[in-house]
Amino acid sequence: MPPAPAARSAFRPPGVLRQAWIVARKDLQIERRTGEIVVTGGFFGALLAVLTSVAFYGGPAGSRYLAPGAIWIATAFSAVLALGRTWHREREEGALDALLAGPVARPAIFLGKAIGVALFLGAIELVVVPIVSLLLQLDLFRVGGALFVLLGLATVGVAASGTLFGAMTARTRARELILAAVLFPLLTPTLVIGVAATREIVDGATLIEILDHVKLLLVFDVVFVAGGAAVFGSVIDA
Repeated sequence: MPPAPAARSAFRPPGVLRQAWIVARKDLQIERRTGEIVVTGGFFGALLAVLTSVAFYGGPAGSRYLAPGAIWIATAFSAVLALGRTWHREREEGALDALLAGPVARPAIFLGKAIGVALFLGAIELVVVPIVSLLLQLDLFRVGGALFVLLGLATVGVAASGTLFGAMTARTRARELILAAVLFPLLTPTLVIGVAATREIVDGATLIEILDHVKLLLVFDVVFVAGGAAVFGSVIDA
C-alpha cells in the first residue's frame, strides 16, 4: 500500500534557503571552534591597514584622503585570504565530495558558502575599520553609517564572486595564487567604486548624494548572487 500523502510530505527535503542556512551554519560552527579565518584574516587586515597608514602618511591634512584606500585594500586582501581558507576546509579529507554527494541543491551550497564568507568578512571589517580610523583620524561617528552600508554591499558581491571562483579553483594546484589572479581583476570595479564613494563620504557627502555608487554596488551584488547560484552546479561538478 503506498504511503499516505501526509507521510510522504513528512520526508520532504528542506527548501533551498533552508539548505543554504544549514551549509552556512556548518561553516560558522567550525569557525566558532577554530577561529582561524576571522583571527588570521583580522590580523592580516589589521597589519595591512597599519602598514598602509604608516607608509603613505602625509600629515593630518592628507590622512583623510588616505583612509579610503587603506580600508579597501585591507578588505580586498583579507577577502582572498578568507576565501582560500574556506575552500581549504572543504578539500580536507574529502569534505567537499561528501557535501556534493549529499541531498543538497547546488545553489544552496553556493548561497551557504557565500553567506559564511560574507559573515567572516564582516567580522574582519569590524577590526580593520576602527584601526584605520584611529591611525588616520577618521571620524567614525560622522561617516560610520554610510561607510558600513558601502562595505556591506561590497561584501555581498565579493563573497558571491569569490565563492564562485573559489569553487573553480578548489581542485587546482596553487589555488590561492590562481584565486587571487582571477579575483582581483574582477573586483576592480567594486574596489574603485568603494574607494570613490568612501572619499566622497569623508569629504562630507551623505548617502543620498552617493546613491549612484550604491546602485552600482547593488547591480554587482545581483549579478553575482543570481549568476553564481545559476552556474555553480556546472562549475563544481566539472
